[in-house]
Amino acid sequence: MNWNPSEHDCVCATGEAVACEFGDGLALLNLKSNIYYSLNGVGAFIWEQIQEPKSIADIRSAVLARYNVDAERCKADVDALLKGFAENGLARLHNEALV
Repeated sequence: MNWNPSEHDCVCATGEAVACEFGDGLALLNLKSNIYYSLNGVGAFIWEQIQEPKSIADIRSAVLARYNVDAERCKADVDALLKGFAENGLARLHNEALV
């Protein structure tokens, strides 16, 4: 998978997962692979953000506004999590066709 979006690209959850609260975060079940994922509070917040198409820049801004984190760390962590979601079929760039 080629994951090289710009900060203006929108990301959206694919609908291939169900989520439930788990401690301070979320547990996600990928409905295609039957693999569970555990998200901490920040990951859960990002998951909530992408339930509707949202630009990567807006996701980063929301994380910066809510959490006390360095902007470069935020960028790296948000980008890595979104890439992981995409690689596991849980999210896609909004302009991509569903596979």
